[in-house]
Amino acid sequence: MPENGQSTEDVYERVRRAILDGDLAPGAVMSQVALAEELGISRTPLREALRMLQSEGLVEGEPNRRVRVAQMTAEDLEALCVIRVTLEAEALRLSVSLMTSEDLARLEGYMAEMAHYAEEKDYVRWTVPHHRFHRTLTEHAGERVNFVLGQMFDHAERYRRLHIGQGPTAWATAQHRDILDACKERDRPLAGALLAQHLARIGFEVCELLDPSYSPDRLTAAVLDTGAQLPRRLPVA
Repeated sequence: MPENGQSTEDVYERVRRAILDGDLAPGAVMSQVALAEELGISRTPLREALRMLQSEGLVEGEPNRRVRVAQMTAEDLEALCVIRVTLEAEALRLSVSLMTSEDLARLEGYMAEMAHYAEEKDYVRWTVPHHRFHRTLTEHAGERVNFVLGQMFDHAERYRRLHIGQGPTAWATAQHRDILDACKERDRPLAGALLAQHLARIGFEVCELLDPSYSPDRLTAAVLDTGAQLPRRLPVA
């Protein structure tokens, strides 16, 4: 029976969401007791949830049962982007020829929702169709591939929030449109290249926000390896 009705999975999801949404700030250090009190959760399932989050790379263990929320760094972001550029572009290429007319109709619907919420600058509601758009692009690549992609998409949330607040092209939807149009044309190479370029553009812009002196050479190489052109780098305001 879960303690006070709180299962480890429930506590894990709640702490994970607090980290990804920025409610628990990057680099914050606190005791397990303090964290349990702040979030109103029990310590027994919290300990196991923290172990799960540590294996996921979202928290780090500290002495005396203290925990640190993982920092946001240009190096960490670059690693996330390399994985997404490499795997997500290939997953899209695998999915394009298997997409149905219903899949394309759903993608069009998500595009319309994204454009609507972007115009209103409503990030919370925008994230829902945005997440569904990306997962629909790759859903025919298989369950295991999409599990990994879903986790990487989630891990990028803290960086996505930084980008939406300060990035020079944060609310732009043109690249999503280009990707969808390539899918409609069943152009596998073009669709993959456009997705790689889209993900890289965001990665380069957020790296610039985090550390202007950082040179994301691995991300550059990963983009070129997909056959995509490097996105034009716009100055960060």
